[in-house]
Amino acid sequence: MQLETYISDLLYRYECVTIPEFGSFLTQRASATIDDATNTFYPPKKTVSFNEQIQTNDGLLAHYIADVEKIPFEVATDKIAKRVHAIKSYLTQGETITFKNIGDITFNNEGKILFEPIYQLNYLTDSFGLSQLVSPKVSREIYKTEVEAIEKVIPLTITPEKRKAKPYFKYAAVAFIALTLGGLVSSKYYIDQIEQHNQIAQEEAFQQLDAKIEQATFNLNPLPAITLNVTKQSGNYHVIAGAFRVEDNCELIISQLKEQGFNARTIGVNKYGLHEVVYGSYKTAEEALKALRDIRKTHNEDAWLLVKDLDLVVE
Repeated sequence: MQLETYISDLLYRYECVTIPEFGSFLTQRASATIDDATNTFYPPKKTVSFNEQIQTNDGLLAHYIADVEKIPFEVATDKIAKRVHAIKSYLTQGETITFKNIGDITFNNEGKILFEPIYQLNYLTDSFGLSQLVSPKVSREIYKTEVEAIEKVIPLTITPEKRKAKPYFKYAAVAFIALTLGGLVSSKYYIDQIEQHNQIAQEEAFQQLDAKIEQATFNLNPLPAITLNVTKQSGNYHVIAGAFRVEDNCELIISQLKEQGFNARTIGVNKYGLHEVVYGSYKTAEEALKALRDIRKTHNEDAWLLVKDLDLVVE
């Protein structure tokens, strides 16, 4: 029995998943982080930890296994107990037990459990579709600091004696001021001409656009009537196939999934602006979890479950 697969499924929805007589996997929401050394941005996630003090059987794991495998609750509990016995046997022999997509568990010198999480999956469903982002380092301008340093080392001074010896500096200064004022006046005139030209060109462009819109409006031919089949897909449990930034990509994926026998469709845009595509929607959690299990085995191991109330969908 692949116990870690069932635990991984439950970590998406619950903050605590207990393995009776062994310990509990706990999740806690963590905010987005930035690695200053690598300039990497990480999205929000669920951090996973392990507490061997929580061993009381709450029935969550056994009920889930019983529902998925269609076996009695007592049989599922017995399977878990046998798996725990085998895990403890391996640990006492110094081996490392790897729970896929969750983490590694070993015994330390004192016989206590050590857990090392493996962040291959982000169990925070709100962050679905988000990946880490590396941004180039921003270079700051340091020219002002360099100039100030140079001015302190090499100050520029003109003594009165030099001004008397070379009176043409005064005339050069007057000529410089006159040229500067003339340049400013010419520059303002040139800028005003450019703004006037841009305004005229913009008005002409708007007039041409209005004319084309008016012509297109009167040249429209009536379209033939079509009949839409409106189907209300009931159920608040949805198996997600993927989320896409471009809506046209959704239609391609939906077409491919329908050819493979899935009742695929879009369920709208999430708060990150991504269009979500589902394999199908289900009325009960048991149906959805069974479908999710089958899809992960045969089609897409990254599929996940979303619980959301939807309005009427037109297909």
